Amino acid sequence: MRQMSELKRLYLNLYAHNENALNHYDLLSQMIDKFKAERSRALKQLDKNDASWYYSNKMVGMTLYTDLFAGNFKKIIKKIPYLQDLGITYVHLMPLLKPRDGENDGGYAVEDYRNVDPRFGTLDDFMVLLKAFAKADIKVCIDYVLNHVAIEHTWAQEALLGNKEAQARFFMYDDRKIPDLFDETVPEVLPDKCPGNFTYIKEIDKYVFTSFSDFQWDLNFTNPEVFHEVVEVMLYLANLGVNMLRLDAIPFMWKELNTSCRNLDPIHDLLRMIFLIKQEVAPSLSLLGEAIVEPEQIVKYFGTEKTTECEIMYNANLMVDIYHTFATRDVRLLTIDTNRFQIPSKGTWMNYVRCHDDIGWGFNDQAVSAMGFDPFQHKQFLIRFYGQRFPGSFAMGEDYQFNPKTLDARTNGTLASLLGLESALNKKETYKIEEAIRRINLAHALILTYRGIPLIYSGDEIAIINDQSYKEDITKVNEGRWVHRPIMDWKKAERRLISHTIESKVFKELQRMIALRKKNKFLHGQVNQFALDSNNPHVYILIRELKGKTFIAFFNFSEFPQKVSVSHVRQFATGKHYECHLQGRILNMDHEWFDLSPYEVIWAEAIES
Repeated sequence: MRQMSELKRLYLNLYAHNENALNHYDLLSQMIDKFKAERSRALKQLDKNDASWYYSNKMVGMTLYTDLFAGNFKKIIKKIPYLQDLGITYVHLMPLLKPRDGENDGGYAVEDYRNVDPRFGTLDDFMVLLKAFAKADIKVCIDYVLNHVAIEHTWAQEALLGNKEAQARFFMYDDRKIPDLFDETVPEVLPDKCPGNFTYIKEIDKYVFTSFSDFQWDLNFTNPEVFHEVVEVMLYLANLGVNMLRLDAIPFMWKELNTSCRNLDPIHDLLRMIFLIKQEVAPSLSLLGEAIVEPEQIVKYFGTEKTTECEIMYNANLMVDIYHTFATRDVRLLTIDTNRFQIPSKGTWMNYVRCHDDIGWGFNDQAVSAMGFDPFQHKQFLIRFYGQRFPGSFAMGEDYQFNPKTLDARTNGTLASLLGLESALNKKETYKIEEAIRRINLAHALILTYRGIPLIYSGDEIAIINDQSYKEDITKVNEGRWVHRPIMDWKKAERRLISHTIESKVFKELQRMIALRKKNKFLHGQVNQFALDSNNPHVYILIRELKGKTFIAFFNFSEFPQKVSVSHVRQFATGKHYECHLQGRILNMDHEWFDLSPYEVIWAEAIES
């Protein structure tokens, strides 16, 4: 009752400008009751017994595209044993709701939220897949695009026919006066691909707000009917049996003149209402927020200790810090950022070293300056280092969205290519192949240690390198990000079973670390963490603290052996001897130093006396 009371208060406050707000709220309440009554017995059991599943240290995720991974829904079912072999307990199936035909922003231009992409199968096929995953105890996340719909969506099509109610669900203007005012303060999202923030639609002689492309129309959340539809789709997907929804582009959801139209306060009210509604109907459904913005803005989407919005947020900053640290061999920025923000106890991170998108080199400028670097020049260094333009770099990434005026660029590439494997293979440098494998294993170890759910990108578990075949596909050739979205190579995957192959060395080590993580109570998603200054710029120390005891992880980000001063660690030790779960070696906290080999990782826990 309390959450419904809060929902009503927030709703009537947000939509106070609407004279029918109370009637609209009554309709919303009826919708909530309807979906609550329709929820299946099995899902109600999940709500009752496992509503906080996403905190578990047993959660290890994989991101995959249905077609690239297996072909379709039915074929994915046959690959579930492969996922289980690695230890995967959570999958993010990349955009699968029915997109528009042709160019569709990789599936993010959704035409029908209540149906699936026919290339993958039918809705019934998807339901069978969900049940197969549930039987295998693997949770499922899908993408839910909130900010915009495809021009082929029913609302947009009705708007094109002149339907005023449908047009009111978007931002439409008869001339350039208001769009020009917006453009004065609203930055462009993709200036090369979609310059400006508005598209002129000839059929209706209107300018429409289109942040991402001319075929993706931004929704107008000041209209309560838009909110109702978004909620209805969420509950529909929840009742299908989806366990998590990735809420796409949430910083863009509210538009106001004379602002950047990013991260505005009403978005937090919208997300809080969405959370309250899903708690009422489907508490085991979790909300994953996608906000590729400044870190200080990202953490706000968790909500507060008392008012949760998204239980999980993508840790985009961690990805940038990891690649920064590999390039510089300097852990200071990673250490600073680990300790920079405290997130609510009911929140946790989604941690990854690579995703389907590019790497945007946004980092903590203040910290970088304090480290003695010029932020602009340092960004240029990272762009060149990972873009094959820095002498001595091991990386074989590729520039993306390069701007010749500002020299800004983002970076594409698979994990293996970015961390040196492709270069070493090309040059047939055996030692550097092993060095690259150690980097890959360290990167995976770090996201397995960090607070939250570790998320592996499909193919990284067998060290797939950049795939240039996309250039032969007319539908992909102009989108460089396909270089790191390869078709799963199942012949290569079979090589994981052959000892001493690259695939085996990466897969088996990841498999082993996942199994150890699942047994480690310190790696639960609500256990606090902090990074410790090791007094050695190459060694990152992450401490997880639970019930007065500590788990200490050490990461050598250098290709050279390093010494670690025990005196820096001793004050946080809760025992004289710590045992490494990965190697079995014993660390004596009475000693002055201990050694780390190149790119070595230690997971250490106090030995009970």
